[in-house]
Amino acid sequence: MNTTARYNRQMILPEIGEAGQHKLSKAKVLVIGAGGLGASILPYLAAAGVGKIGIVDDDVIEISNLHRQVIYKSSAVGKYKAEEAKLMIAELNPLVKVNAITEKLSGKNAISLFENYDIIVDATDNIAIKYLINDACFITNKPVVYGSIFRFQGQVSVFNYQNGPTYRCLYPDENTQSASCEDAGVIGITVGIIGMLQANEVIKMILEMGEVLSGKILVYNILNNEQQKYDFDKNTNVVIDSESFQKKYDTIENQIEEVLVGDILSKIDSNEVLLLDVRNHDEEPKISFKNGIQIPLMNLENEIEKLNPGQEIYIFCQSGIRSKMAVELLKKHQFKNIKSIAGGALAMKQLLKEKITL
Repeated sequence: MNTTARYNRQMILPEIGEAGQHKLSKAKVLVIGAGGLGASILPYLAAAGVGKIGIVDDDVIEISNLHRQVIYKSSAVGKYKAEEAKLMIAELNPLVKVNAITEKLSGKNAISLFENYDIIVDATDNIAIKYLINDACFITNKPVVYGSIFRFQGQVSVFNYQNGPTYRCLYPDENTQSASCEDAGVIGITVGIIGMLQANEVIKMILEMGEVLSGKILVYNILNNEQQKYDFDKNTNVVIDSESFQKKYDTIENQIEEVLVGDILSKIDSNEVLLLDVRNHDEEPKISFKNGIQIPLMNLENEIEKLNPGQEIYIFCQSGIRSKMAVELLKKHQFKNIKSIAGGALAMKQLLKEKITL
C-alpha cells in the first residue's frame, strides 16, 4: 500500500515530512473511553497514521449516544464501543494496529496497560476514573491528554508531560462531584471540538513541535467562541508510589459489589429491599417495581434523605456504569448494604420483559 500517497498532504508540511511520518507510525497511544470525546479523537489519530492505538471501554452503544458519538451506526446499538471503534479504524486506515479492550479500567489493569503505550488520552466523563488515570500515569511516567465537557464548555490540558504538573496539581479535591453528559446534557459539537483539540496535543507530542498544553488549561465555550488559557503550577508535594496506588484503588474497587440480574429475581417486589434507578426520567426502557424508586444520579446527593441507610439497596442505571458511581457516593454517606446491578437496564430488558414497558 502506498503510504506516501495516503499521508502526502501532511508530509509536504516541512514540520512533518518523512521523519515526522515515521515518528507517527512508531507511536503508541492508549485512548481511555470511546464515547463522545473518543469518537472525535480516534479517527484523527488513525487518519494521521499513529501506528498503534489502544481503546479501553467496557460500555455498549446506546441510541442516546449517537448524536455525539458519530463513528457508530444505528445498527451497532447494543455492541461494544471499543470493538465498533476498532472496525471503524480498520475501514479508515488499515495500516494502524488497534487493540480493543472491552473491560473497565481499574487499579488492577491500569499500570500494565499504560506501560505498553507512549501517550495516554483521557476521554472519560468520570471523575474517579480521571484520578485513576492520572495516578497510573504518574507511576508509569506517561503523559496524559485530558479533556472534559460541561454542557457548552470544554477543557483540555496535558498532565505529567516531561515531569510537569499533574491532574492533582490542578484539581486536588478528589471529592468534587461533576455531572456526566447523561445528567447535565451535551451537544455533539462540544465533544467534537474538544476531542479534536486533544488529538492535536497527541500529534504535537509525537512530532515534538508546537507548544504542548503542559501547565496550562484551555477552556473553550462553543456558544460565544471564546477561549481562555490559564497557567497552573506543579505541586511538588503530590507524590504517588506503587504501594499507595494499589492500596487506594484495591480498597475502592473492592467496596463496590456487583450482582447479576438473575441473582435478584427473587427480590423483585420484596418489601425487604429497594431497587434504585439512577437513570434520568426520560431514559428507555421504562422499568417499574413495587419496591422501586427513581432518583437521577445528579440529584442523588440532594435527595439522599429519601433513602434508608439501613435498607438493602440494589442500584441500576442503563448499562452499569452510573450505578457504580452511585454506590461510591452512598458509601461516603455511610450506606452499608448497597450493590450495583451489572449491565443495568439493558441486562434487565432481557430477563424482565414482562415488567418493562417499551
